[in-house]
Amino acid sequence: MINVSILGFGTVGSGVYQIINENNKELEASTGKKIRVKSILDNRKSVNPDIAGILAEKFEDIENDEEISVVVETIGGTGAAYDFVKRALLKGKNVVTSNKALVEMYGSELLRIAKEKNVAFLFEASVGGGIPLIRTIGDAFAGEVIKEIDGILNGTTNYILTCMTEEGQSFEEALQKAQELGYAERNPEADIEGYDTGRKIAILSSLACGKEVKFSDIYTEGISKIEKVDLEYAKQMSMAIKLCGSATVDDNGDIAAYVCPMMLDRDNPLYMVKGVFNAILLEGNMLGRTMLYGSGAGKLPTASAVVSDILSIIKLGSNRLPIEWSEERAKVLPMDKTSHRYFIRFKDVDEKHITRCRRAFADSEVIRLEGLDEFAVLTGYIREKDFNLVSESLNDIIKFIRVR
Repeated sequence: MINVSILGFGTVGSGVYQIINENNKELEASTGKKIRVKSILDNRKSVNPDIAGILAEKFEDIENDEEISVVVETIGGTGAAYDFVKRALLKGKNVVTSNKALVEMYGSELLRIAKEKNVAFLFEASVGGGIPLIRTIGDAFAGEVIKEIDGILNGTTNYILTCMTEEGQSFEEALQKAQELGYAERNPEADIEGYDTGRKIAILSSLACGKEVKFSDIYTEGISKIEKVDLEYAKQMSMAIKLCGSATVDDNGDIAAYVCPMMLDRDNPLYMVKGVFNAILLEGNMLGRTMLYGSGAGKLPTASAVVSDILSIIKLGSNRLPIEWSEERAKVLPMDKTSHRYFIRFKDVDEKHITRCRRAFADSEVIRLEGLDEFAVLTGYIREKDFNLVSESLNDIIKFIRVR
């Protein structure tokens, strides 16, 4: 018998409970062990009556219960969640979490403690929801040197941009629709400003380079300033705008990592990723490029990833390949050392001004939309530092979007 305790009974926690109960026969057949949710810790007063009999009064009841071997943390945040997870690991209990903020901020320390105590600290659900990104990097790519990670890692922003592109909605209209459907939180800041994607890229970058990558070191820009006209330009150029998270590891182990809206050509595999779906491209030095695609969020896809980690603990124990990185801080290169093409919108359609702006950038072309008192320039590849220097010498820039 494997006894599990769940911390937090919100969307993901209740999903884990549902899967373990409804798929119990299948889980037992897969592992050879019966899995039982022995206790649940939840401080809300309006809790599901179905679990009243297994509610723990305080964390100490779980911490000191020697029968509990797996603790599932779905509380969120870095306060109580960090305290409880650390204490569980120190007690020699395996821990599974879906908490990206916890993993990004304290992952190095918690992985070290887990290793010292010979238990697992697993977090598949923290990054790709139901997409097995962590396991792919840790297991399937174990013999590879990860050179690049690039993807759409937030279903909320991808849904908003899809609505704006296909239904002609404004950002505000698309966000409201996402909130009504439950895809966006009442306070959507973490999603729309890129923080959620940034934390996920920090975790994946840490795995890729073997050192600690902090979200605070990653350039992060969200989609709240994207307008319908930007998407009209993109459509005319046969491109799509997506919120992308990217990380490239150089030969010295340094990281170029960032999160920002990107214009993508049709030949980019991420171009066709729509709605709440996520996709990520991984490039290894031997295997080359691989793309993983699927549901990146939601109650049951995320809970499924949590249960998958529980099964890994039961079936593999100490024989599983280690998923870890050191506590050494990785060097994250500043954004001005990255290179991109740029889409730039300018005010004023004076022909002399258009010619001057086009000539300021090598290999550039002018894009016009009928009926607008503005124009745009699409540049060739240029280092961001040089782009900024040239841009400062030009007048009437409305905005720019990086292009891949």
